[in-house]
Amino acid sequence: MSDGVPSRSSRVRRVVRGPRPEASPVLVGRACALVGVLDIAAGVFPRFRHSRMHALAEVLPGSFGPFAAALSLSAGVLLLLLAHGLKRGKRRAWRAAVVLLPAGAVAQFVYRHSVIGVLISVALLAPLIIHREQFTALPDPRSRWRALANFVLMSAGSLVLGLIIVSVHPNRMVGDPSLADRITHVIYGLFGFEGPVDYQGNTSWTVAFSLGALGWLTAVTTIYLAFRPEHPAARLTEHDEERLRDLLAKHGGRDSLGHFALRRDKAVVFSPSGKAAVTYRVVSGVMLASGDPIGDVEAWPGAIERFMDEAKAHSWTPAVVGCSETGGEVWTRETGLDALELGDEAVVDVKDFSLSGRAMRNVRQMVKRIERAGYETRVRRIGDLGEAELERIRRAADDWRGTDTERGFSMALGRLGDPADADCLLATAHKADDEPGAYGDLKAILHFVPWGTDGVSLDLMRRDRSADPGMNELLIVAALQAAPKLGIERVSLNFAVFRSALARGEKLGAGPVLRVWRGLLIFLSRWFQIESLYKFNAKFQPRWEPRFIVYRASADLPRIGFAYMQAEGFVNLAPPLPRFLRRRAASRRPCAHGVAERDVRAA
Repeated sequence: MSDGVPSRSSRVRRVVRGPRPEASPVLVGRACALVGVLDIAAGVFPRFRHSRMHALAEVLPGSFGPFAAALSLSAGVLLLLLAHGLKRGKRRAWRAAVVLLPAGAVAQFVYRHSVIGVLISVALLAPLIIHREQFTALPDPRSRWRALANFVLMSAGSLVLGLIIVSVHPNRMVGDPSLADRITHVIYGLFGFEGPVDYQGNTSWTVAFSLGALGWLTAVTTIYLAFRPEHPAARLTEHDEERLRDLLAKHGGRDSLGHFALRRDKAVVFSPSGKAAVTYRVVSGVMLASGDPIGDVEAWPGAIERFMDEAKAHSWTPAVVGCSETGGEVWTRETGLDALELGDEAVVDVKDFSLSGRAMRNVRQMVKRIERAGYETRVRRIGDLGEAELERIRRAADDWRGTDTERGFSMALGRLGDPADADCLLATAHKADDEPGAYGDLKAILHFVPWGTDGVSLDLMRRDRSADPGMNELLIVAALQAAPKLGIERVSLNFAVFRSALARGEKLGAGPVLRVWRGLLIFLSRWFQIESLYKFNAKFQPRWEPRFIVYRASADLPRIGFAYMQAEGFVNLAPPLPRFLRRRAASRRPCAHGVAERDVRAA
């Protein structure tokens, strides 16, 4: 094919996997979790049995017993927390584990007098030291929200573990304390105070030391996460954005998602020649790219190699969502990753669009009904609007957003009305009311980003909830009808996930597996716009362009899916700021071109 584009004669489905990273860090991480569980068990439960070393250990001071129990418990909890980092080959997790394993071994010997427990810790320490060159991964981006998450999770875990510690000594417990008394004793113990439950002998000291250790761990880890330096995720610099815009000016017509690479919450890696780039965001340890690489197809392999090198350096899980068939072929060929069809993008060719015909009957009737109700439409470039009108549209788009969490990643620009985006297209619906609302006669907004020089891609759809139904259909038709005057020949609409499964599953003769899969998708559509987006796009009789997900291993798919849902805004682990604070932050945050950035994302 011309322009150096690889052949597209066959669909990308699944390719032979390339070489996988060595499994040593994964095995060591699992072993670390096992040792952590054993250390916790050693600190929580009474001595399982005395070993042959018991007589020798008895010469140690008696006060070492409760202290050793707390040390064993602390080491076990920390090793559990470090296990995930060790699986990913993190250097800092390795350093901490090398210190904690000997501490856990000492605690095992002093408290339980267990030679086996010591040998298990030493057996894990040996491969850690031997394979230390495999633990070189750099830290992940981080923020202080992790301190809050750590406090909540550690507090809940400490409460549950504390109840077990309080309750595993029934023979030495004085009386029969109630559950409320035990919970009170745990809470007091976490803060270092004596609670209402009492024990015979040294058991009171053992329980007190163990509860105090849990409280100390919760406090110290939370304080550490709160006050350590933040490593925010990389963002596009002004220079990066200029380079990307130059690449889009030359090659932007190849991929309808190309302009979304200019989201300023993404990072970028360029090929050695600078003729291609891959933009990405790191979410929960997943290095998530969207769409095809930007730039010359011949330079894509260089950018992809840089992307994979960056993922390896930080031990991130590489993934690409929404790439085209060509992009999927290049990614799988250059990296040995796998690819599966994720869904289809609806693309309308302007020259073939018409409201006439039976297939367009519903859309035609809806548009005419809305126009008779007094609505009118305007389709303009962002550069043709005044700042006052733009500000009104920005505020309306923000207030009309249906959720507190702003959504969008792969097909959302994340801003509206930026001077650098003067070529973006805005379709608005207006109706003069007897009592104008907060935004005058403005009733609905559609925002499109450039797709090369002769196309646009739908970015944002917002409408006043009090407006008549059908605003989106009205504005899409208005944009398609105005497209020829604006030099637009193709319009990309929404992306329909699993569109082919929905379409084939409703046809006569569909097999039982396909019908069950379609039924599951319809069920999930109660929470996610799967079936509704497909049916909405199908109204305009588009051609369907397949989009793919590229991934390393099947076991990574759940993690990639969860990260993708976070990026799109369907899952939000950090609580959102109140709306008035978000407005204040947006008004004060400078964008790459020195003007205030309004972070309005796709609904």
